[in-house]
Order: sequence, then structure tokens, then C-alpha cells
Amino acid sequence: MEEYRERVGGGGGGNPRVLEIGSREVTAKSDFREIFSNATYIGFDYYPGDNVDVVGDVHKLSTYFKDEEKFDVVFSSACFEHFAMPWLIPIEIAKILKVGGIVFVETHFSFTTHHRPWSFFQFTDMGLKVLFNPCLGFECIEAGFSNPIVGRFSSISAKYLRNRPIFRGLYCHVEYLGRKTREITDFDWIKADLLDIVGGTKYPEDAGNM
Repeated sequence: MEEYRERVGGGGGGNPRVLEIGSREVTAKSDFREIFSNATYIGFDYYPGDNVDVVGDVHKLSTYFKDEEKFDVVFSSACFEHFAMPWLIPIEIAKILKVGGIVFVETHFSFTTHHRPWSFFQFTDMGLKVLFNPCLGFECIEAGFSNPIVGRFSSISAKYLRNRPIFRGLYCHVEYLGRKTREITDFDWIKADLLDIVGGTKYPEDAGNM
């Protein structure tokens, strides 16, 4: 993401438009408005507050902007886990993102439930790639995990799991960086082909041994 912060926020021609989904300052002061000081930065959030320009429901994101108000960059940090219907969000982002525009999402994979009762989902890298899939006009630049966690099952777990260590596969965060490559106006999750959505991958036939 640093490359795109520098490209959009650090000068150059034009006046790129940047949208942050979930921009309200909750746990710390945001510096994204300063990072994107040479762009038109818009902060979007469910509640009004510091660093919020537009208040609304992210599941209806496109209704808050006019057709000519499309963005060059849309990003969100630590918010997707709080969206009740996350499969709708990429559709809404696609409607307001320019072709060639960048989308970046950071959310949680293995992390304690928080901000309840609106703590709905946790994601893998493949999960984010499925949400921002080619059928919707997105190309994945990179996706992966960060901030590894070392863990074990506690003494009050099921007997066969008690105190068992977890050696790999735990990370606090997961990230997706993608680009919108084409305009799609008729995407429907119900009509989408599964193999197209999962990018040609398949469930392992010997999954019981993995």
C-alpha cells in the first residue's frame, strides 16, 4: 500500500480522489488526510465524528455519491469485520471506483471479538479475493496475512484439544490490494459461476489429511 500512498498522496498531476471507508477516529488519530494531502480525501463512516465527511450505510455506499464523483482509491482499515453483509460492499465499491482505480482492505483474520454486538465476520486472504473477484471487475495485485500470533487451546477446551499448541496459520490481520480493470453493471452473486468466483482454485480432495 505504501507505493500507492506515495503515488496518490505525494504529488503529481491532476487531483486524485481518495475515499476511506470507516474513517472516524476511534482508537487513535488518523493521519490519512495528511498522507493524501495532494488528493481530494473523503472520510466515510456510519457515525459522525472527527475525520468524517460523509455519514452513511456502507451497504448503500454508491447512493451517497454522484456518477461523476468516482474515486481513484478506495480503502478501509479494520472495518470489514463489522459489516453485516460484506458481500455487498465490493459491488458498491465497484460502482464508485474508476477503471484502473485501486482498492485496499485491511481487516481481521484471527482476533478477539470486539465492538460487539457488531462483530460479524473474520476473513482469510482467499475470502477477500472471493469478495473482490474477477467477475466483478477486480484484479488482485496482492493478498496475504500480517502480524502472526502464537497460540494454544486452553485448559477448558474440549479434552482432545486441551493445551494443544497452534504452530502456524494464526495472524491478526489480512490484507487485499486490487485494481478495478473493467466496468461491470450486472453482477449478481446468485448468477455468478462458482469456479469463476474462486479463480480456478478447488477444494482439496484429500482435505481430511491437511
